Amino acid sequence: MSGHTDDAGSAPLVRHAEPVAQAPEGCQMISNHIADQPMRDEPYKSSTACLTLITTTTEARVDSRLLAQHLHNKHQSLFELIKNHRSDFEELGLLRFQTGEVSGGRPEKFAMLNEDQCTLALSYSKNTPRVRQLKVQLVKAFGEHRRAASMRQSEYLPGHNQLKDVIHIKAAGSSNERHVHMNVAKLLNKTVGLEAGQRASAPVPQLALMIVAQMMAATAMQGAHDHHDGYQRVKQSMLTLSECTKLQVGHG
Repeated sequence: MSGHTDDAGSAPLVRHAEPVAQAPEGCQMISNHIADQPMRDEPYKSSTACLTLITTTTEARVDSRLLAQHLHNKHQSLFELIKNHRSDFEELGLLRFQTGEVSGGRPEKFAMLNEDQCTLALSYSKNTPRVRQLKVQLVKAFGEHRRAASMRQSEYLPGHNQLKDVIHIKAAGSSNERHVHMNVAKLLNKTVGLEAGQRASAPVPQLALMIVAQMMAATAMQGAHDHHDGYQRVKQSMLTLSECTKLQVGHG
């Protein structure tokens, strides 16, 4: 998974005391022993980076290094907590460990956490304003992922298949049919602002625009004499869509 933007202001922080989740026996609260210490072992430099989900067509996860950054904690401390209480995290789904590199080439292990595992990790921290804000960010990010997944199944895939079928009919057995599919896909991606391979992780606004683009392309292709004429019509329809989106941005 492209970053997620918040379209609503944050709610006022609750000022009264709130219950604090108890960490497992033998484990201090994360924020007790490393709170707000500068991170010296992190590849991430900005404390205001977006909370980015790594998404596929089936799930979304958060890099434990990024989660530690948003907590203003050292990643090693969070990673040790996850390893020490691995069985707790595994009750909430497959716990994925990966190895990456930081500056200097030193290998670094990290975890890719699903939504419930992120929530569990945060439950071991004091319920500070920072932690509460991070919980809200997680709810928004994973909520958008679920909305995008639903749109993909109910609207994007049917539109994708319809366009594919129309191109197949207009190609009429031409040996260039594969190239027509590729060229139309590239044209739609360019119009929507996606690179190749990014459709599966596209955020809701771009996915919605892709759905519209597919509908317009299929309609344009249907009225064509052949696939050559069809591509030119699709190209014109994408220019029209681009102009419409520019107008909307300008008025916004």
